[in-house]
Amino acid sequence: MSELSPITISSWTLGDQCKFEDRVKAAKEAGYEGIGLRAETYVDALQEGLTDQDILDILAKYDIKVTEVEYIVQWAEEHRSYEQKYKEQMCFHMCKLFNVGHINCGLMENYSVEYTAQKLKELCERAGELIIGVEPMPYSGLPTFEKAYAVVVASGCDNAMLILDTWHWVRADQPYIDLTPEQAAKVISIQINDAYDRPYAASILRDESMHDRLAPGTGAKDTAGFVRMIKNAGITPKVIGVEVISDEILGRGLAEASAHTFDNTVKVLEETWPGQLPGK
Repeated sequence: MSELSPITISSWTLGDQCKFEDRVKAAKEAGYEGIGLRAETYVDALQEGLTDQDILDILAKYDIKVTEVEYIVQWAEEHRSYEQKYKEQMCFHMCKLFNVGHINCGLMENYSVEYTAQKLKELCERAGELIIGVEPMPYSGLPTFEKAYAVVVASGCDNAMLILDTWHWVRADQPYIDLTPEQAAKVISIQINDAYDRPYAASILRDESMHDRLAPGTGAKDTAGFVRMIKNAGITPKVIGVEVISDEILGRGLAEASAHTFDNTVKVLEETWPGQLPGK
């Protein structure tokens, strides 16, 4: 849709209870150019009986692409489970299958910058040419942009980068800032959404993240300001992911959840990045 970056409906926005073709159809009809898939939602598609070729055929039928792959976790653990090792390999496979060049990654465990950077370096080496996009989250082991950026730099890897999310940014109580050229160069992708003025209690903040986000521009946290921060830094994100994890919005059905999030995203982008949408 946009000359700027493909507007992508992130995997969680449409939940994990829908069939693959229904996900694709709802996203396309709302106006999205891309969909995000987690390893779990990809496996769900296989569980439906679809093959990789079937999945590619459905994407071609609706003229839409998978543009976002996620989510590698526990990569800093000394003794990782076979499940996590396999999930990592699954994400690598998905990137090759869908021609996606980066993977969204998070880390719940809290370690020092030095240790985490070493483990990130090992992950980046396993990833080869793929970019590892580390996402800071306020309730995680990388709670702020500052620590996540420090880990990425300390890893010394060209393919270690950052994914910035509006919700995580504001819930970490970070003001919108002037990113330095060095910081901006490490941002591969963004995810946008909005939030209520008052957060959940710190002990259950992750519950808000996973159940009660708002569509871009519909809350109290100035999604447009977040997008301007990205634009003013000279960043052209690989993907503009719309990650609105909301029980209430998803409860309206796939079509309404897709349309509501897309339409409000377009309003924000028209305000902040005018002239980048078709016909503008």
